Amino acid sequence: MSLRLLRPGLFTLVVDGGRPRTRGLGVPVGGPADAPAMSIANRLVGNPPDAAALEITLVGPKLVCTHPVGMALFGAPFTVKRDEEDIPPGSSFTLKPGQTLDIGGTPTGCRAYLAVVGGFLTPEVLGSRTGFAPLAADAELPCAESAVRGRTLPEATVPELTRKLLSQQPPELPGELACLPGPQVDWFDDAFWARLYEVSPAGNRMGIRLIGHPLERPPRELVSEAVAPGAVQITNDGLPIILGVDGQTIGGYPKIANVLADEMPTLGQLRPRTIAAFYRVTEEEAEALAARYAERRAELMAYLDRALCL
Repeated sequence: MSLRLLRPGLFTLVVDGGRPRTRGLGVPVGGPADAPAMSIANRLVGNPPDAAALEITLVGPKLVCTHPVGMALFGAPFTVKRDEEDIPPGSSFTLKPGQTLDIGGTPTGCRAYLAVVGGFLTPEVLGSRTGFAPLAADAELPCAESAVRGRTLPEATVPELTRKLLSQQPPELPGELACLPGPQVDWFDDAFWARLYEVSPAGNRMGIRLIGHPLERPPRELVSEAVAPGAVQITNDGLPIILGVDGQTIGGYPKIANVLADEMPTLGQLRPRTIAAFYRVTEEEAEALAARYAERRAELMAYLDRALCL
């Protein structure tokens, strides 16, 4: 029993909670680029937050099912059609045998997550179903036979304080990213914190390249050392690269900053040609932000429980 990809989309792959304990082996964490969006998609079908789902980027896939499958899509507002019927963003629904699900593009944001009841049952590698390569046409995605009650989250009632957590910032605003200073921050002057950068199309889950006025970089060399998702490296041309969830485990570029873990969903929704900016926080401010994000997540899940009558 499975779903089959008739069209793979631009970059569609299976993700779950990732591999947080394999970095010592040189294996990236992986997992969702926008973890809150995936957890909400899973919540809509009654799954744990890290159940395996499809991550969809910019242009979605077309699928057909061989048996009834209860599913939900949440994240950026992609267009969705079940056969010829429009499905609103943030909805749960059942795809019946022979029906197709056509996920198009999105006017804002970058990624959304398709969850199915019980999660996708693809093989585990090192304790995770997360893939690193996009799925190809005709790929088979095993999942259980299921059905769900059709429900749609009323976007207008989502509390304003959760907007950033849900990666639903207005696209005309910069993607402001809170950062701690990196270990080589003293290699550079403070110009980095005052500049706006454009997201380059030459980016992926490994890292996002930024376009803008280059920083002056001192003629120094750095021995390769450990890096983490969110590290902001300055390349030899003076421009930043922000490491994503599939970023490598070591690197030799100087690290001017590191995006806070709770800001990674905002990073995951930055689409090409939008604007990114950085602001510096202290360790105490980072701890306060982490507490505020935890409070937002708790309020968001309570809202979902009320909206879905769980």
